[in-house]
Amino acid sequence: MDIEVLYWYWMVLGLILIVAEIFIPSFTILWFGIGAMLVGMTMLVVDISFTIQVLLWTLFSITSTILWFRSVKPYLSSLKKNSKDFESAIGEFGVVTKLPAGETYGKIRFSTPILDKDEWDFKCNDVIKLGDKLQIQEINKSYLLVSK
Repeated sequence: MDIEVLYWYWMVLGLILIVAEIFIPSFTILWFGIGAMLVGMTMLVVDISFTIQVLLWTLFSITSTILWFRSVKPYLSSLKKNSKDFESAIGEFGVVTKLPAGETYGKIRFSTPILDKDEWDFKCNDVIKLGDKLQIQEINKSYLLVSK
């Protein structure tokens, strides 16, 4: 039995998945919808078997997801960071989730994200223990300088 799926089936599936993303806050279904739309567009140009269609859908979905999380999202978040964001984060409190040991940083978690991250590496000159609340004194690119 040969399954014949027309290009517009993929387009409709893509639209349904993209619209479903509005109602599901996980931001994951969008990439499957984009993959389906790309398969539909490919089928407008080339006649391909159902197996190849599913393979292309998988590849397009994975590729669009990787492109977003590796390239586009970091670029967009770097555009949003400015000196006011850094200034407003100074003085915020977070909870120690991992103690620093030797040259390794500790981990601190915030109830609301600080510069798009809710967990940061940190350095602290005070004696601390797990669960302590620490305050941000300074923000470097990859870690925070905090104190009690």
